[in-house]
Amino acid sequence: MAVEHFDVLIIGAGISGIGAGRYLKTELPGKTFAILEARGASGGTWDLFRYPGTRSDSDLHTFGYAFKPWRDKEAIASAPRILAYLRETVTENGLEPHIRYHHRVRAAAFDSQTALWTVSVDRAGDPVTLTANWVFCAGGYYRYEQGFTPEFPGRSRFRGTIVHPQHWPEDLDHAGKRVVVVGSGATAVTIVPAMADTAAHVTMLQRTPTYILSMPTRDAIGNALKKYLGPARGHALTRRKNIAMQRSIWRFCQRHPERARRVIRWLNARHLPEGYPVDEHFRPPYNPWDQRLCLVPDGDLFKAIRAGTASVVTDRIETFTEDGIRLGSGEELPADIIVTATGLHVQALGGVPLTVDGAPVNVADTIAYKGMMLSGVPNFAFIVGYTNSSWTLKVGLLCEHFCLLLAHMDKHGYELCRPEPADPDMPTRPFLDFGAGYIRRVIDQLPRQGDRLPWLTSMNYHTDVKILRADHVVDPELHFGKAGSRSSLTSATRADRLLGRG
Repeated sequence: MAVEHFDVLIIGAGISGIGAGRYLKTELPGKTFAILEARGASGGTWDLFRYPGTRSDSDLHTFGYAFKPWRDKEAIASAPRILAYLRETVTENGLEPHIRYHHRVRAAAFDSQTALWTVSVDRAGDPVTLTANWVFCAGGYYRYEQGFTPEFPGRSRFRGTIVHPQHWPEDLDHAGKRVVVVGSGATAVTIVPAMADTAAHVTMLQRTPTYILSMPTRDAIGNALKKYLGPARGHALTRRKNIAMQRSIWRFCQRHPERARRVIRWLNARHLPEGYPVDEHFRPPYNPWDQRLCLVPDGDLFKAIRAGTASVVTDRIETFTEDGIRLGSGEELPADIIVTATGLHVQALGGVPLTVDGAPVNVADTIAYKGMMLSGVPNFAFIVGYTNSSWTLKVGLLCEHFCLLLAHMDKHGYELCRPEPADPDMPTRPFLDFGAGYIRRVIDQLPRQGDRLPWLTSMNYHTDVKILRADHVVDPELHFGKAGSRSSLTSATRADRLLGRG
């Protein structure tokens, strides 16, 4: 039986994979590609998570695609609406025939002699082998199979229900129940007000506070721009406005952390009851944007606290008991349901093991090139979005640059492309300079970044516009060549000089 071959295999049919498919089909219509999706549905995160209130924590004018205007009046959107938007993108761009559901990638091996990846796939329990010129990993950054839950003493004693947001039971009824949500990140601040509507009471139990900002669900300026200028032009201007706003807030927090602390505290105090202990529950020990800020649409978390249907407790867990949680202070929180909103299991490259010419790739030993390729690994690209603004802003730029790269290779007849630092002793640091616990737990398993471009991992949209959209793909540290030995690889600059072309 012949092995099916593609120019590009995209791993993952979530927001990144759908975007990659659209750019390939639009910019390089002659390329063959397939999108391999381990689950039975597209949409990634937005199809997986089913906990109450699941929504975006970025505005959809920037979290959505540049090529597809966000038409809803609500800029902070629920998961079902985001999922509908993604599936509209699939339909409008004819991507459905390219998606292979229940295709879980088990391994990928590159052979320099043939300049091909051989990809081992589990297709609904049956092993399948595919080949491709390029592998494009768009599978996200966390394990879909299991969320992260620390070991809690006494967990087995608890007589109620314990759930993790990543595995929310469809039949869980919390009406009239006492609920404790363990955690203080984006998931926790979403779940608490959503459950507080019908629960007897919801307590957000946190070990450390998180910076939280209220944001209007509707973008009044954006809606006005779309109304008077039309969806496409209004969306583009709103997107530019919000990109600038996100960047300004981040820069202010980085340059003036103490002033940012005071501003955030003042805003929080305005939304909370008079005399509320703001510093105890909403003043983290770290600076703003050392970890991601949590957004609450229209201050829904603060409204629930004011209404008395929700509360915040800052303490450590000593043990679970039969009827709740006993804290380090000695206080016991009664609970019928405990939600462990304690984070994700981050994994590099979707957990897919890579080999190059028979040698296993240790991802932690590689350096990220332009935040999209790995040193020493040919014909392989991946997507990691921004941590300090909307994830999808970087998806579009990376996909555009990837298409430019493939077009350049076609023009010059190259079959191999591999980044390699000119200075093997270049100082490196962690790929993501981010203080979140889910990143710190696996930082030694992720690629590294260098101390200069193109080996820096940029988290600045405007910098990336220059690097990924405006710049040519030619770079002395990006080597091209024909199928054969690794020694045939040369930098595009040298090759073009020898061939007398640019």
